[in-house]
Amino acid sequence: MSYYMHHFPWWFHRFETLSNHFIELIAPFFTFLGRRMCMVNGAIQILFQVVLIISGNLSFLNWLTIVPSLACFDDASLSFLFRCGSAAKEAVLEIQKEEATGQAPKPTKGTLIRRVVNISLGVLIGCLSIPVMMNLLSPRQVMNTSFDPLRIVNTYGAFGSITKERTEVIFQGTLSPDPKDPETVWEEYQFKCKPGDVYQQPCLISPYHYRLDWLMWFAAFQTYEQSEWIIHIAGRLLANDSTVLSLLDYNPFQGRDPPRWVRGEHFRYKFTQPGSASTAQGKWWLRKRIGAYFPAVDLEGLRGYFQSRNWPHPHIPPSRS
Repeated sequence: MSYYMHHFPWWFHRFETLSNHFIELIAPFFTFLGRRMCMVNGAIQILFQVVLIISGNLSFLNWLTIVPSLACFDDASLSFLFRCGSAAKEAVLEIQKEEATGQAPKPTKGTLIRRVVNISLGVLIGCLSIPVMMNLLSPRQVMNTSFDPLRIVNTYGAFGSITKERTEVIFQGTLSPDPKDPETVWEEYQFKCKPGDVYQQPCLISPYHYRLDWLMWFAAFQTYEQSEWIIHIAGRLLANDSTVLSLLDYNPFQGRDPPRWVRGEHFRYKFTQPGSASTAQGKWWLRKRIGAYFPAVDLEGLRGYFQSRNWPHPHIPPSRS
């Protein structure tokens, strides 16, 4: 769906942006405007998250966001979920009837203690939330950070800002002894979900999470010096490490000798245009090389790099040692 929604007309994308601001900045206050408006907010939030689930792979984030939205619906609005005459439904209706007529029993000692604990917890959360709210309003906002030793109240967020381009890091390997030879044939590794092969159809995996694919996407925003684990993976690929290869969809050296060299190439991806020649060829993506992400490396050359970071050095195949 992301492919087709990407090609919707400009006015639809303007509507999306306005809707996003309304749903995230205004609709939540409906919660305090009475029962009906509270349920309206719950329905809006759930619908919004469903659209996000359909149109993108944000793993379980949207599903988790639906959970607190369920609290916008009271027992009466959810009674249809219980079959008529069920014990649970009858019990709830009886309690509601007693409360409405003022016949509810006096609170027990345990109930009073629970109320005190709930209020105390609410006050504690409120106090701990002050630095979080100050951070939220700050022009130098920090994301995914804890503000107290117990990590009770934190800031969460997958994105500090939204990029306008899709860039990807592509792992390539070769059996050639000389990576600088113009005749060297480089073969690409393919991941389970992230863009790589331009003929690969975009996947829908939510709420499952391919964490490595996700991290590769973020690594493309940075340099390999900022994401050193990229080089760690390259070393594992050079050794045909089965654990790392199990996280990939395609290993070009399956059943063959491990690659002598592995490099990372940086590409800019964009969707093909519906009805274009590229689409007729079966391509979902168009890509343009930006440049090298990290230079060609071999196992022996990585020995010092791994040792300086206390990483276990991958085994060098006997045929190369």
